[in-house]
This record gives sequence, C-alpha cells and structure tokens, in this order.
Amino acid sequence: MKKIMPPTYFMALLLLSLASHFIFPIVKMIFPPYNYLGLILIIFGIIINLWTDSLFKKNQTTVKPNKVPSPIIINGPFKISRHPMYLGMTSILLGAAIFMGSLVTFTFPAIFIIIMEKLFIPMEEKNMENKFKDEFRKYKNRVRRWI
Repeated sequence: MKKIMPPTYFMALLLLSLASHFIFPIVKMIFPPYNYLGLILIIFGIIINLWTDSLFKKNQTTVKPNKVPSPIIINGPFKISRHPMYLGMTSILLGAAIFMGSLVTFTFPAIFIIIMEKLFIPMEEKNMENKFKDEFRKYKNRVRRWI
C-alpha cells in the first residue's frame, strides 16, 4: 500500500480550504486591503519550498519523509526550521486563509500542522537521529522544529 505523502495532504487541504470558503463563507474576518497580506505568506511559502527542494537535489538526497537522507542539510532554510518544506506549505495555507479572509479557511493550516506533527515529523526526526546521531542532536538543539 502506498503511503500518502505531505504534498498530497497539502494540496487536498488547499482545495478543501478554497471550496469551504465558497460553500461555507460563515464569517468573513479579513477584508481588503488587509487580506492581500496573505499573498506575502503565499510567496514566502513558494520560495522556501523551491529553495529547500533545490538543496535536496543539489545534495542528491531524498525529499521523501519515509526515506533516510544521505547527507544532513543544515544550511539555507534549514537554519531557521528543521522542516522548511512543511513550514512553506503551512505558510501557503495560512496565506490563502488570510487572502480569502473567512473563518473556516483558518482550520486547514492547523489541520496540516497536526497531520505533519503526528504522521511525519516524529518518523523523520527518528531517522535523522539514528543516522546522524550527535550531529543531528546538536542541530536539533540549535534550530526549532517549525520557526
């Protein structure tokens, strides 16, 4: 059985967020021009994901959370977050929620964080600690999980 990967959860939650905004526009919280601040978070999320992905390719290591990476990457966006791709995806979901401005859309970034915290981050960090031992433990003490 193939495991559902984080980008699939991200896309599903982004689509559900968009759909729920139009189907259940319960409470509009953020209005123009303030909702345009969400675009900044969306752009940040896209940039951090592209940057992180390029580092994975440059270092010829896996981006898949269920695989063990070959080198440990601690530069670039990994200096501010141990999981910059999840941070980027969360930023996009939060930016979309701010841009749409309706209350219901703010549940989806929270759901994404919970899924990552329960299904992926513990496994990834265990794999990293098993492979890179003290180097990962020192990195873990220096850099926060999210931001």
